Amino acid sequence: MSESQVWDDVDEYFSAHLAPEDDTLRAALRDSDAADLPQINVTASQGKLLQLLAQLQGARNILEIGTLGGYSTIWMARALPADGRLISLEYSAKYAEVATRNIARAGLDAIVEVRVGPALESLPKLADENPAPFDLVFIDADKANNPHYIEWALRLTSTGSLIILDNVVRDGRVVDAESDAPDVRGTRAAIELIGSHPRLSGTAVQTVGGKGYDGFALARVLA
Repeated sequence: MSESQVWDDVDEYFSAHLAPEDDTLRAALRDSDAADLPQINVTASQGKLLQLLAQLQGARNILEIGTLGGYSTIWMARALPADGRLISLEYSAKYAEVATRNIARAGLDAIVEVRVGPALESLPKLADENPAPFDLVFIDADKANNPHYIEWALRLTSTGSLIILDNVVRDGRVVDAESDAPDVRGTRAAIELIGSHPRLSGTAVQTVGGKGYDGFALARVLA
């Protein structure tokens, strides 16, 4: 048995016992596949982790950068109270349309809003609305702009908020200081920003599983 097959099998075992998908989540993945969306959504175990982190935060306001088909959105929104809100920013109108349908089927459209357009255009508009600070920010979008997303997350959060940055390992390429790849450069800049910023305390964790060799960074806003 290959190493990657072991990773997959372990992930499936954990998900079956700790993060089982219901019909709504399975339908979200099925409809995303039917619409030819890339299969880059978080795994069920990762979705459950996001949900638990939101619950531990006592989150009432969540910001997601990168909606895709709304799979991670549903996991997180289920952690919110009835008067909570989740704003998700998605570049692709096609992806947003699929996500909106999936979110509505989950019965979460009253608390979730998907905004379409480049996130770096949507974020200033969101800031101008002077929203209540977001308790949790999940960043899972184009990796080249990761440091910009971290900066905006800092503007839209407050002391104690949590920022999660997905896909930081880049199959190990994150250690290549000479890389010209935009995803590597953006991810390295974001990691180094988290490590040096006086308002952030963070770490990163390597993972293996259904999505291969990957990982995420986690940062708490200090002030």
